[in-house]
Amino acid sequence: MEVRWTVLLVIIGASIVTLIPRVLPLMVFSRMKLPEWAMRWLSYVPIAVMAALVGQELLLEDGKPTSFYRSAEFYAAISAIVTAIWTRSLLATVIAGVLSVIALRFLSGWI
Repeated sequence: MEVRWTVLLVIIGASIVTLIPRVLPLMVFSRMKLPEWAMRWLSYVPIAVMAALVGQELLLEDGKPTSFYRSAEFYAAISAIVTAIWTRSLLATVIAGVLSVIALRFLSGWI
């Protein structure tokens, strides 16, 4: 297989473009002391991102609102939320959600 220089340069360029927005903020903010209100505000960013991703998957199907009546994912999300509140463990929450989807699809034929 022949390696072309243009392909190699594109891969290196894409790596640099991907690396800069991830590393640069880390380097800048690791040397700064952020105020307490900023740290408190930033602590909600992962929760907001996760809620947006999960909410979109649960509430939309092909860009349209979905029905919860025959949605295995909706009932599995309820199971995962209860597990998260009860255990406060990310691993237990993920396992409960995945096992719930598997069980609901297997037992009731939901796809």
